[in-house]
Amino acid sequence: MPMMNTARIHEYGDTSVIRYEAVPRPRPAFGEVLVRVAATSFNPTEAALRAGMLQAFFPVDLPYVLGWDVAGTVAEIGAGVEGFTVGDRVIGRLDSGGAAAEYVRAPAALLVAAPMSVPLASAAALPVAGLTAWQAVVEHGKVTAGQRVLVNGAGGGVGGFVTQLAKRAGAEVIATASPRSTQAVLRQGADQVVDYTAGPVAAAVDGQMDTLLNLVPLSPPDAAALAPLVRPGGRIISIATPIEPGADAGVSAMHVVAHNDVAHLAALVELVDAAELSIDISESRPLTELADVHHLSESGHIRGKVVIVP
Repeated sequence: MPMMNTARIHEYGDTSVIRYEAVPRPRPAFGEVLVRVAATSFNPTEAALRAGMLQAFFPVDLPYVLGWDVAGTVAEIGAGVEGFTVGDRVIGRLDSGGAAAEYVRAPAALLVAAPMSVPLASAAALPVAGLTAWQAVVEHGKVTAGQRVLVNGAGGGVGGFVTQLAKRAGAEVIATASPRSTQAVLRQGADQVVDYTAGPVAAAVDGQMDTLLNLVPLSPPDAAALAPLVRPGGRIISIATPIEPGADAGVSAMHVVAHNDVAHLAALVELVDAAELSIDISESRPLTELADVHHLSESGHIRGKVVIVP
């Protein structure tokens, strides 16, 4: 039986629970294809899953192969699948995980053609972070030309896409980032970068915002301090800590959990191939260093997107 290498967990815990193991290569079931993985990418939420913090609302069967993002080529096609051929370049968000491996079974309905203008491994950075950004900026934030938008946490993987999409919509983008991320955030289109390590963000922002896009966990005092930055009639969209405006502030607030949508993902691919959206890869690591990447993320030492190559 053909075998493949994986990075998986048998229990929840710290980074030491990630094991690199050979397991039988799967075969695609009805409606699935087998993808030869070019890369997956790391998402901070996967560290929370590994630590057991998501058990209440995202239980998984153990042992569990990590990896929600996938970019690769179709290696085998299961029954009932149309529209794909062996050798097709594809990307997708796999809600059941499994992409931290040499091969993964993937529902064909969750895959779209990969962008042709970037290396296939780099395209693995797009699905989870890109979908989150699209839904925060376009679907829920409804960012339009002339608005002032504050992107809190622009230096992360989602932040890079949020900044670009907000700028593409014609907004004035004020972004928070650490000094190590400042130049990358400016390249992605931010009009102003606020160093959140230098002091309170609220004190460094002039004027009120039409939209606040919060991408990072916040303490209750920090969340409360950001809410007044949004003008009456404005919007607060958070993918992390919910931010609640005062009852009489006249501001709408929403906590967003991104959903899997292949139409949105295909739209992102089109933007990449039209050179209207760039994919910023900060590092490429082998599968055997996935635990190190988890550790770096939890210690606050990752910028942008890290792709993991089997």
